[in-house]
Formats: sequence, structure tokens, C-alpha cells
Amino acid sequence: MKKRQPHKNIPKDQFEEEQGQGGFYGPVSHLIRKQPSTRWTHIEGNLKPRLFDLPKMQGKECWEKLLYNDFLNIYLYRCEKPPQTAFRSGDGDILFFCHEGEGVLLTEYGLLNYFAGQYILIPKCFTHVFIPKKPSGFFVVESLQSHFREPDRGLLGRHGLYSSSSLMRPDLKALHNYLKEQNLEFKKVAVFRQNEVTHFTYSDCIFDVTEWQGDLFPYALDMKDIMPVMSHRVHLPPSVHTTFMTNDFIICSFLPRPLEQDEDALKIPFYHQNTDYDEVLFYHKGDFFSRDNLRAGMMSLHPAGFPHGPHPKAIQAIKGKTHTNEWAVMLDSKHPLKWTENLSSLEVKSYWKSWQS
Repeated sequence: MKKRQPHKNIPKDQFEEEQGQGGFYGPVSHLIRKQPSTRWTHIEGNLKPRLFDLPKMQGKECWEKLLYNDFLNIYLYRCEKPPQTAFRSGDGDILFFCHEGEGVLLTEYGLLNYFAGQYILIPKCFTHVFIPKKPSGFFVVESLQSHFREPDRGLLGRHGLYSSSSLMRPDLKALHNYLKEQNLEFKKVAVFRQNEVTHFTYSDCIFDVTEWQGDLFPYALDMKDIMPVMSHRVHLPPSVHTTFMTNDFIICSFLPRPLEQDEDALKIPFYHQNTDYDEVLFYHKGDFFSRDNLRAGMMSLHPAGFPHGPHPKAIQAIKGKTHTNEWAVMLDSKHPLKWTENLSSLEVKSYWKSWQS
């Protein structure tokens, strides 16, 4: 059997498929097929690719659960007006990705300005409140069994991917100036714990911290401050784009980058069976060249157990291009994800057929 570098020198008119374990971190094999492994003509049953048209929720204030299991919850959060109550999750850390809008986030540790394209990490049980300056929408991931942490940089060094200096810390002075200027007081906190809400009422404003020190605090990370790992010679697996990790799932950021330059290099995502992980993609903005008929704000779910990869049109569309121009958030879950009834109503039922075109 001829040995070849994966994702390079694929025989003409044939297709490579990667079968791997551990969310691209474990052992893998690469198969060369005569035809794409996504050439199904019919799917009967629940194990199929799904696309959800989340933008249909635009214009509605909501905190809507989308996907879930015992280890994480995924929500869509939209806000247009400042709430009267602050919030706290007693269940886990919450990672907000701002898809649209801008405003300020008030925390006990200080004020953070937020804007589209930014991650905001709120540790478990930290009180916070979003005050939008423009109508805002967030893709939200709550970790229920472990805390978010930064990925291991390994050979990249401590400043690989993104530097700790890129993390935006809350400003305590700015918080108190803002509360005074806006004549705001938050005396109520809604605490979410195990599908119940408990309301705490105080006699004065809860944001009364005068100073703090330590290495546990809310922070923000702008997608633009993430440096994609690249190889000019060969297509790299999605794991190199890991932004946050937990014990049960990972978060990756797909950003604009140059395409591979070697003539024999694969320039589109390879067909793969990620046998252990359910894959969720939230499409933020740009040109999603590996998918067809997508628009910003949509979300796809590719459950473990079936092969998937680029749409046929992507193979033709990539010719002549030198760079990608997509901004997206990927979540890979070790444990199968369930979806809510409300999310089912937003499903694009014909999505599984899109590989046939």
C-alpha cells in the first residue's frame, strides 16, 4: 500500500475520508474512496445532519434553550432593553459569544464593554447583567460538570493561539462611574439552579465591590485577537483551532486564513467521521465556503456516527481562491446532544439533501 501524507496527493477524482476518535485528538485512519461518503440518497431515522434557522428568532427578547445534555446547555439569548434584575448561574460557567449588537456588561469585578465577534466568559455563580446599547444576540454555552479552561499550547508556546494580554479584564472604576452616571441600582438577583429560579432582593445595590485581586474573574476575548494555526503545505484538523476546553466538550473558532499553497494539498475540510463527538457549528459571518445555502446566525448539528464534509459545490467554489473568509464557532461534545421542541420548529428539513446537489 502506497504511503502518503494525509490530506495531500489524493488521487484524481477520488476522495479522502478521515475516521478518528477523541474529537480529532485521538487515533485516526485515512481512507481513499472512489466517491464521497456523503452520497446518500435517503436517510430514515434521527441520525442525520441538521440545520436550524435561528435568525427566525430575530427581534424577540428571549433566553431560549436549543441543545442540551447532562454536561452542557446551549442557548440563544437576545436582549434589547436593560433588565431590572441581575443574573447568576448556580449550574456552571457560561460562555457568551456576541453575534450581534454592543453594550456593557456589569459584573461584581467591574465593567466590560462587549461587541459582536467577542467571547465573554462568566464563571459559575458570578453575578452579571448585560445592558445593550444596540439590540444584541448571543450564542451561549453553559458547562455543567467542569470549568472552561484555555487549551494547551504545546509546541506553539504560551502566546500561541492568543496571548493572555489579549484577554479583556473588567474595570471596577468604570463600573462605579457607569452606575453613577446612569443613576442605576441593581437590588435583585435571579439565580438559576437545576431548572429553578430563586430571586434575592437586597436593600442596596449589589455591585458594591471596592477592590479585588486573584486569577479568577470574568473576561472577554475578541475573535480578531485569535491567531489561527496554519500550515502552508497541508490542511490541518479542526483541533488546532481550539479556543476553550472543558472535560466534556471543546470550543473552536474558525477565522479567515490563507489557503494551503502546495498544488497537491486538500484546500477544503476533509470528509470525516468524528466517531466520538457531536459537532455543532454556529455561523457568525462571512463566506461559508464548505456549505451551501447558509446565512449568518444559522446553526448546524452533525451527530457522531455518520460521515460528513464539504458540499459538492465547495469543491468547485474553492478553485482560484487564496483565502477563507468565514467566522464561525464550533462545539464538539463527547456526549450526545438533545434538542428542544422549540428548536425543532426552526429546522431546515431538507438540509440532509444538500450534499446531493
